[in-house]
Formats: sequence, C-alpha cells, structure tokens
Amino acid sequence: MQTLILTLHIIVCVLLVILVLLQAGKEGMGVIFGGGNSSVFGSGGAGGILAKLTTLMAVIFVITSLSYTYVSSSRSGGESAILDVKIEDSMPAIPPVTPPGGESSQEKPSPGAQ
Repeated sequence: MQTLILTLHIIVCVLLVILVLLQAGKEGMGVIFGGGNSSVFGSGGAGGILAKLTTLMAVIFVITSLSYTYVSSSRSGGESAILDVKIEDSMPAIPPVTPPGGESSQEKPSPGAQ
C-alpha cells in the first residue's frame, strides 16, 4: 500500500511541476520561454484547462501526502520508514568507562573523612 501511494505521489509531483511551468506568467515572464500570444492551445490560451488540472493535481498531492503519513505512522515506531533499518541497531553500544587503576570512585575513602 505504501509503494502504491508513494508511486502515485511522485507521478503527481512531476505532473504538478510540468503544469505549473506550462502556464503563462502574468508579468511577461513567459516571453522568455516563448509564451507569447501564439500558443499551442490557441489565441485565448489554455488558462482554464491548465488551472483546473493544476488544482486537481494539487488536491491529489495533498491527499497522497496525508495518506502516506497516516499509513507510515501506523507501523511500529522502532523501524525507519525510509531505509527499513531498525533505529536501535544503528547506534553503537558505548562501553562503561573505568577510571585508571581499576577501582571505582565510590570504594575510595575521601582524604578528609575518617
């Protein structure tokens, strides 16, 4: 289920980027990319179609984001959702530190106390 949602999410991301880049700019920035009055979609442009498709892709993007978060959070907390590596196994064990001489500081009497 996670693979299906993630695949759909990536496809929607790519389509959303393409749809945003296809839209003409409001301040003449589209002229740089050849977006004058003569376009493939006709003299009126495809503002309505591209805007509706962009809105649809944005809604699908939000739905897939929330659903992937919900599905991945229902898994056990001891595993990484990205790498499938247990988090406890990735940290090295730290050995206890013993002071020089091999004795612990609690066994030595302090010099002033008798």
